[in-house]
Amino acid sequence: MTREWIRPLFLVAAVYDILLGLAFLVAFRPIYAAFGVTLPNHDAYVLFAAALVAIFGIGFYFVARNPERNRDIIKLGVLLKLSYAGIVLAYSFRHEIPTMWVPFAYADLLFMIAFLAALRALAAGRASAAGRQG
Repeated sequence: MTREWIRPLFLVAAVYDILLGLAFLVAFRPIYAAFGVTLPNHDAYVLFAAALVAIFGIGFYFVARNPERNRDIIKLGVLLKLSYAGIVLAYSFRHEIPTMWVPFAYADLLFMIAFLAALRALAAGRASAAGRQG
C-alpha cells in the first residue's frame, strides 16, 4: 500500500517543475534581466534545460498517479535533484554563481531528501506486502 504522503509530494514536485520549466521556456529573458544574470550566447542553453525541467515535472505527475509503478522515475528524480543542488551549491559556496539559482538548489535538496524517503517507504511497503503474502 502506498504511503499517503507520497502522492501529494510528487504532485507538488510536478507542479513546481512544470511551472518552473515553463516560466523559463517562455520568459527567461525578463527573469534573467530582473536578477541581473548575464544571458548565455545562445537561447538553446536555457530552453533545453527549461524543457527538461518541465518534462521531469510531467514524470513526477506520473509518480503522483502511481508511485509504485513509477519508482524508476523517482530514482531519476533523485539524480536530477542531486545534480542540480550539488552543482549550484558547490559554486555558491565559492561565490561563483548568481544568487538567483541558490533558492532552487535548496528546494531541490529538500525534494531529493523527500524522494529518497519515498523510495524507502515504497520499499518497506513492498516488503511488508510480500511478508503478508508469504
